[in-house]
Amino acid sequence: MRQNTCDFLKERFVSIDLPFPCRQNRPLNSQNVADCLQKFNLKKTAVQKALDALADSGKISFKEYGKQKIYLARQDQFKIPNSEELTQMKESNSTLQQNLHEQKKAISQVEEEIRTLQSNLTLQQMREKEARLRKEVKELVDKLEILREGVTLVKPEDRKAIEHIYSEKLSQWRRRKRMFKDLWDTITENSPKDLKEFKEELGIEYDEDVGVNLQSFTDMLPQTRKRPRGRL
Repeated sequence: MRQNTCDFLKERFVSIDLPFPCRQNRPLNSQNVADCLQKFNLKKTAVQKALDALADSGKISFKEYGKQKIYLARQDQFKIPNSEELTQMKESNSTLQQNLHEQKKAISQVEEEIRTLQSNLTLQQMREKEARLRKEVKELVDKLEILREGVTLVKPEDRKAIEHIYSEKLSQWRRRKRMFKDLWDTITENSPKDLKEFKEELGIEYDEDVGVNLQSFTDMLPQTRKRPRGRL
């Protein structure tokens, strides 16, 4: 036969794993108790009846505040420690707190060592990295030997073709600069507007505005292909 709520509370009120507020020796109302026993599917009405029955039987006591009843455990069922026992309890608590602090400190040190070890390479990872670096060093040494022997890495015809394309691109750049300058001078010749503000209004940017200089690119050409400075 299933226990009623009153029997349930009598037998399990102390032994069940209650939330922290209900495990404290403090006054509770029926709603507090119902909230604590919610996982046991006990409704507030049933809890209220059970609390009243326990109070009537003298198991617990209560006080009324208006329409609300406040229930509390009878304090005469608890052993009240004397001053000597309280002192021992305080000393024991202090010792436990010190032990807890030391344990936390030891755990922090172990965790720090674990993080340090995890950040280091394993033996297998170090071997793999060593092999990769040795391969890179060999490739660089081989390349250096080729350069020391004076071997031409770029064929003359390929270099000539690249220089020609590069020179053509620079010529197009010069022509466009000249075309823009002529057009800009014509438009702004009799314009009452401030030229700087007009340029910003149109969203126009000069090479210098974006950190580009035609002459610096021209200087990269071989001497035989360079144009004299100042010519567009």
